[in-house]
Amino acid sequence: MKELLSQTYANLMAHKLRSFLTMFGIIWGVISIVLLSAVSEGFQQGNLYVLKELGKNIIIIRNGRTSTQAGGERAGKLVRLDLGDVHALKEKARLLEHITPELMRGSVSAKSAFNASSTQLSGVWPIYQFIRTIEVDRGRLLSEQDNTEARRVAVIGFEMCKQLFADRDAIGQQISLNGLPYTIIGRVRKKEQDSNYTGPDNNRLFLPYETMRKDFPMPGENNTADSVGTIIAAPYEEVANELNRIIEREGKINFEKIGPVEQEVLSIIAPRHNFDPSDREALSMWNTALETVFFNKMIASMREFFIAVSIITLALGGIGVMNIMLISVKERTREIGIRKALGATSGNVLRQFFSEGLLLTLLSGTIGLGIGIGLCKIVNMLPLPARFSGMIITWQTAAFSVTALALIGIVAATYPARRAAEMPPIEALRYEM
Repeated sequence: MKELLSQTYANLMAHKLRSFLTMFGIIWGVISIVLLSAVSEGFQQGNLYVLKELGKNIIIIRNGRTSTQAGGERAGKLVRLDLGDVHALKEKARLLEHITPELMRGSVSAKSAFNASSTQLSGVWPIYQFIRTIEVDRGRLLSEQDNTEARRVAVIGFEMCKQLFADRDAIGQQISLNGLPYTIIGRVRKKEQDSNYTGPDNNRLFLPYETMRKDFPMPGENNTADSVGTIIAAPYEEVANELNRIIEREGKINFEKIGPVEQEVLSIIAPRHNFDPSDREALSMWNTALETVFFNKMIASMREFFIAVSIITLALGGIGVMNIMLISVKERTREIGIRKALGATSGNVLRQFFSEGLLLTLLSGTIGLGIGIGLCKIVNMLPLPARFSGMIITWQTAAFSVTALALIGIVAATYPARRAAEMPPIEALRYEM
């Protein structure tokens, strides 16, 4: 092995430019695999993180209007959700793991001892905070006791906290909401949120549902004390996974067909409001699981394209290695003849040239892998956008790079090595450069 390495090094140094250009193809191919895979992985994880800021695989249910006649009533009837619908879903739904009502109110006057602002309020059950990834970096979240006792406490969004308290600690501070006193018990961590249905969580205040119901009931003469603005539900993980498998199997979603979660929601709420359970327009429903599935499919397609480009680049590098090895065989024809005349077998010659080609490929690949990892680390030191989690190298990427490199090296080294091994000794000795 020591002699083989020494011989390979001497051959590379004898033709520096040719060797560099040959190795560059392999180096660039490996760098391409590492960088493109790291970009797609970082982009996928960054976007999934942003999607989860709204809530992971949740369904947002809101008022709608019927599009068909049912129960003797004409189409176009407004369906208003109420607290009874929430309890009906909790009792009867088999696909939904968590359910919470949400009361919403906008343009509420919020005043602290330091500043004032107009804000939006959400009155929620405590489980809402888990469903919607409402997490605090200071203080605590709303509790069941806060809700049952209708306490005047609030969890404040990150930006609203800055608006009302600047850099001061807001925990334990008093604010007034339309003149009513509330105590801040927690501050929501800064959320990198780019999708919402009522406004960013950073700019909101979250109150216990029963408190909101008492102090800020839904406005409008047709609304009652039990009216709710939105119902937020989270299906079981297995339901979301099954949806993913269906899309993977069928390759698409038929939007004319109501999904299983949506169908269950309609079948439970329809009898309470006297509309057709097959009327998809009767309720406005947004299933964020679909976004996650579609995004994953998009990333998978993008990754397949990147890998194809990388393999083509690596294959071109392998052709370069094969070419230089064929030239090397031709230049060393007399050497091969002398070796065979002194007793070297075809297997000895085959192993020699095969090892040289494989070592050349693996050396180039190792350099490329090191450069690729180094570039990823440099990029990760820079400020990164919200939807990009950095250049992430996974073990799958490393394993694929090594496997692809080994296959390319074997293919590139085999043909020149066989040419050298099959060369007749007499003809090799006669050969003149």
